[in-house]
Amino acid sequence: MSYYVRRISFYVLTLCAAVSLNFLLPRLMPGDPRIIFIEKVQRAGGEITPALLNSIDTIFGADDSPLWSQYITYWGNIFTGDLGVSSSMFPAPVSSLITAALPWTIGLVGIATVIAFVLGIALGAYAGWKRGTAADGIIPTMTLLQSLPYFWLALVFVSVFSVSLGLFPIIGGYSLREFYGGPEWSWAFVQSVIYHGLLPALTVIVASVGGWVLGMRNMMVSVMSEDYVTTAEAKGLRPSRIFFWYAGRNAALPSLASMGITLGFVVAGSVVMERVFSYPGIGRLLISAVQDQDFALMQGVFLVITVTVLLANFIMDLIYGFIDPRVRSNA
Repeated sequence: MSYYVRRISFYVLTLCAAVSLNFLLPRLMPGDPRIIFIEKVQRAGGEITPALLNSIDTIFGADDSPLWSQYITYWGNIFTGDLGVSSSMFPAPVSSLITAALPWTIGLVGIATVIAFVLGIALGAYAGWKRGTAADGIIPTMTLLQSLPYFWLALVFVSVFSVSLGLFPIIGGYSLREFYGGPEWSWAFVQSVIYHGLLPALTVIVASVGGWVLGMRNMMVSVMSEDYVTTAEAKGLRPSRIFFWYAGRNAALPSLASMGITLGFVVAGSVVMERVFSYPGIGRLLISAVQDQDFALMQGVFLVITVTVLLANFIMDLIYGFIDPRVRSNA
């Protein structure tokens, strides 16, 4: 139990440090982001109300309030879900914009990343198990795929499958002509989302599966030379049992730990892909915030990315401790 207590304590402290850094960053920036924010709201036709001024003071700090008071208020607003108001999309609250964009990124990139992981682990385990045979011939192809950058692969797919062949839409998360009123709960809308998400998902899977295959294949080859595998073979155990419970299970542990980090960065790592496909996820929202110098939105997105990374790593730590008892005993 001490293992889990230590992990929980570690992530709570890390979260406090990350939130504190997120609070300090706007106050350490050159210039006066508070004045920039107010000017942007006024240019957008917005009215500077007392409630909006309180929100601005919470994000960027008031001139006359002490820092510790701002810090406590900032924590209180986080617990109530108040992340301020976007200046570039005034008067939309930051929390509403993130809530609307986050499901698109998690649904598309998250599922595609899990598919790439499962596919890569299965292919890598089989290639390592059958090393030196024709099955091992996929390694050069996987090495090539691993070297391809996301944005380049996405541009090639758009050029070939969307522009030249016309098989997939070029941009967007759904058909704006059919659903001009926005997302809705209907089977036709779900079909449109799946159709528009196929090419971005294919980009994520093809660009990332090579790394999982190579890592798993190398670990499988290393584990196959361990004494306990040789002993299992000498005892006459079935090859399928040795493959799954002796070699594959132990070879997959490092990949499982890497999966936690990869899942955590799903939200942040989708920036380029969403930009190429104009996908309405958190990555495109972050780029818009940076281009428009929307500090409140940037701060909110950074906070969500931080929490997502910590949460994904925490879950993978729990799973890792369950799969490998040595981790719990050595903690």
